[in-house]
Amino acid sequence: MERTLDDSANRRLTIPQSFLATDAILILYRNVVEGLVVYPKVIARHLDEELPFMATEEILMAGVRAGGDRQVLHESIRVHSLEAAKMVKEFGQPNDLLKRLKGDPEFAKADLTSALDARRFVGRAPEQVDAFIANVITPIRQRYADELNQSADELRV
Repeated sequence: MERTLDDSANRRLTIPQSFLATDAILILYRNVVEGLVVYPKVIARHLDEELPFMATEEILMAGVRAGGDRQVLHESIRVHSLEAAKMVKEFGQPNDLLKRLKGDPEFAKADLTSALDARRFVGRAPEQVDAFIANVITPIRQRYADELNQSADELRV
């Protein structure tokens, strides 16, 4: 099929280059992952800063369970959330939404602390990740154990 449209210069160049590009991407990815450092305290701080905004539905339900009116509580959360977000975004202040809600008489009887348990928002993700690693990743790592010990110090193109 030489000199036909099936053997065009475009085909002869793009197919090999796509494999070279994929190889380069995987090398870059490995370099990033090998140098990855996780700081649990920083993650916890960011979670603490954002969790009150993410948990407003749980906070609302805690207020309702404590006997509050859903519409009144919703409006209170909305007003306090906007003010807290303004302080965070415009003035760089820490997120004080929870403090504001605890000081609100509408939430006086509500248990807001239990509403902020981050584990309530992840569903089955931990079990799914463990199963994926055990059933998919571990067999692949075992099959290619020799290649995993190679170094990817530089990008070769």
